[in-house]
Amino acid sequence: MTNGEHAITGADLDWDAAAPTFDDEPDHGLRDPEVRQAWASRLRTWLPERASDILDLGCGTGSLSLLAAEQGHRVMGVDLSPAMVDLARAKLAGRDAAFLVGDAAGPPVGEERFDVVLARHLLWTLPDPARVLRHWRGLLRPGGRLVLVEGVWGTVSPVGIPADRLTGLLAPLAGQVRLERLSDDALLWGKAVDDERYAVVAWV
Repeated sequence: MTNGEHAITGADLDWDAAAPTFDDEPDHGLRDPEVRQAWASRLRTWLPERASDILDLGCGTGSLSLLAAEQGHRVMGVDLSPAMVDLARAKLAGRDAAFLVGDAAGPPVGEERFDVVLARHLLWTLPDPARVLRHWRGLLRPGGRLVLVEGVWGTVSPVGIPADRLTGLLAPLAGQVRLERLSDDALLWGKAVDDERYAVVAWV
């Protein structure tokens, strides 16, 4: 996550306190029609064509969950922040979606399994990404996929997870890994960016 030009980590921020203004960032709230359409178009290429069960981890206020639901998917979102979850529930009221408060590293979904595990700007904040990826893989049905949007932010003290590290962690877990660079698509971010931003789709 970034707040303006200042890179922040999950430990730095009270996410409940941040919830009321979280959607002010163009790529969080997706309020600008062009930014929203840019994310919807990307998501359509990352998710299955058929209606599927999507687990949106670190769902925040549910902006990507809403796009997925609008594309016909069934969504379960998980976030550690009750305030974020409340906003997501309101945003997707009346849709085929449910939201839970819980740790995205070990989401409280019981024996339920999914066609897609989706996470944006989350994995890099977790202390043991390799372990988390193994756990997330176990939440997928056969033929399922991980859809991970990550990056490296900041110049003085960069934070994030480089694409080559993430694809390396996924190599032993996935039969196919596709890397998509996102830094040059200003519409996704509501502005031009010069840091590393990317998506990885990994089929298991």
